[in-house]
Amino acid sequence: MSIFLNENSKVIVQGMTGSEGSKHTQRMLASGTAIVGGVNPRKAGTSVDFDGASVPVFGGVAEAMKETGADVSVIFVPPPFAKAAAIEAVDAQIGLAVVITEGIPVHDSTYVWAHAQGGATRIIGPNCPGLISPGRSNAGIIPANITKQGKIGLVSKSGTLTYQMMYELRDIGFSTAVGIGGDPVIGTTHIDCLQAFQDDPETEAIVMIGEIGGDAEERAADFIKANVTKPVVGYVAGFTAPEGKTMGHAGAIVSGSAGTAAAKQEALEAAGVKVGKTPSEAARLMRELVGA
Repeated sequence: MSIFLNENSKVIVQGMTGSEGSKHTQRMLASGTAIVGGVNPRKAGTSVDFDGASVPVFGGVAEAMKETGADVSVIFVPPPFAKAAAIEAVDAQIGLAVVITEGIPVHDSTYVWAHAQGGATRIIGPNCPGLISPGRSNAGIIPANITKQGKIGLVSKSGTLTYQMMYELRDIGFSTAVGIGGDPVIGTTHIDCLQAFQDDPETEAIVMIGEIGGDAEERAADFIKANVTKPVVGYVAGFTAPEGKTMGHAGAIVSGSAGTAAAKQEALEAAGVKVGKTPSEAARLMRELVGA
């Protein structure tokens, strides 16, 4: 099995005809993702050819879902228009909306998050690489050729560290790798993914990658202690970051002792999580746990 995304997922791409949307639609198709349509109101009724695969363009998400049975949307829409695109996906009640766009104003993300509460749509992102269930489906920008299907679940704030961990543990492989994004306001959280991996019978162990700033990792540690029985390995980016400096993601800012890598490590270790000081050390700890 996998979480949130599998071989039966039917994916549409909002912004498929733009440069980034087109490039990554090509990559998703090449990795075996079932891309069933794109969304662009100005180009509705046309189609786009991707190496012989003709993908229709629809005027809206609801129309695309009705015509194709799509249950996943990947959003490659520029920041000024991303809020409207995400709200359209939520209003159409698509099962999963993956918001890749970077630089969306926090106010817009907050509005979308509030609008989605109690609805049918799970949001991943924004400012994220998406998610991949290797050998099954790939929704976003994660390279599909760096790992294989396996028994590890991965949830990460950082896109590039997602890729590194997938590559480091490529011989073991992953059920699903989810890049949740590092903005201050995101949809799906560490805790959401931890619960899903706990419930997935094919996921035997979990890697959780966090970073400085906020308290998401501390809250995840509390959740792990109370609810997760599978082994968890952690890594927190930013051990060498100076206090009070924004590092990378908009959410990665440390205030006093709160949000530091050391505080997060302490909370995770208190919950029984083995924490690596580097991505490679975290990968080594996971190998020891699963006997590989």
